[in-house]
Amino acid sequence: MLDKHGLAPRRAFGQNFVVDANTVHKIARLADVGSGDFVLEIGAGLGSLTLALAATGANVVAVEIDNGLVEVLRANTKDLASVEVIHADAMQLDWQPLLAKSKHWHVVANLPYNVATIIVADLLDGIAEVKHMLVMVQSEVADRLVARAGAEAYGAVSVKVDYWASSKIVGQVPPSVFFPQPRVDSALVEIRRRDKPGVEGVVAKELFALVRSGFAKRRKMLRRALDTIATHEDFVKADVNPESRAEQIDLAAWGRLRHAIDTRLSGAATATRDSAAPSALGAPTDENTASH
Repeated sequence: MLDKHGLAPRRAFGQNFVVDANTVHKIARLADVGSGDFVLEIGAGLGSLTLALAATGANVVAVEIDNGLVEVLRANTKDLASVEVIHADAMQLDWQPLLAKSKHWHVVANLPYNVATIIVADLLDGIAEVKHMLVMVQSEVADRLVARAGAEAYGAVSVKVDYWASSKIVGQVPPSVFFPQPRVDSALVEIRRRDKPGVEGVVAKELFALVRSGFAKRRKMLRRALDTIATHEDFVKADVNPESRAEQIDLAAWGRLRHAIDTRLSGAATATRDSAAPSALGAPTDENTASH
């Protein structure tokens, strides 16, 4: 089909097409979607997975950035009323109007390798309507998305996913099912958004900023990596060992540390305001001011 339309995979877009029918049907089956469900597919390519998803009876919004591919995708799905093709860059899309049809969306996609982590993180952070994802990514990325404290793959994105959702690897995918064949294995990751965040009482943005700071110097102990952010008293209050490294700290501990820091900062801000406010006894009256 690529040859017929004078097209070729583009490395800049991280394109590796699934060319094995069993694999796309397996993904559609694992997605567990059907009539009445709304599915967002990112990086739809020529439409092999799109067609398998449409066959379940689900409503599919297929997003594709490539100018040439999107025309073929439209031709391949033109007879399917349940499929809407969007020609756009998923990294730049305003998702809210696009997803207005439902408050419960599934993301099912063979994500472009070069932006997979960013897309997953952005959807979790900003699109509450996305309740469930089944994404195919590089095995290395899959390990990071599902890792827990102490694992070699555990990092800032692992904490973010754990904050918003539960996650697990539900299948392995060999290079042989792709064209062109990548030099790495792939995996299917299932992500289900929690009814409420994994820790409460902190602002997500501030929590993630703390986590990124910790992992930015992951070889250092936290008391050094966070020396401009957290005090010894913060670590004590949070019951977090300051000599631990970032990969040893689970989501709950990161949440306690963020809360301890916020409590200290809030107290300091209150004290500053109180000290700056004039007392009733010493405040100048209009008469005193006028007399001078």
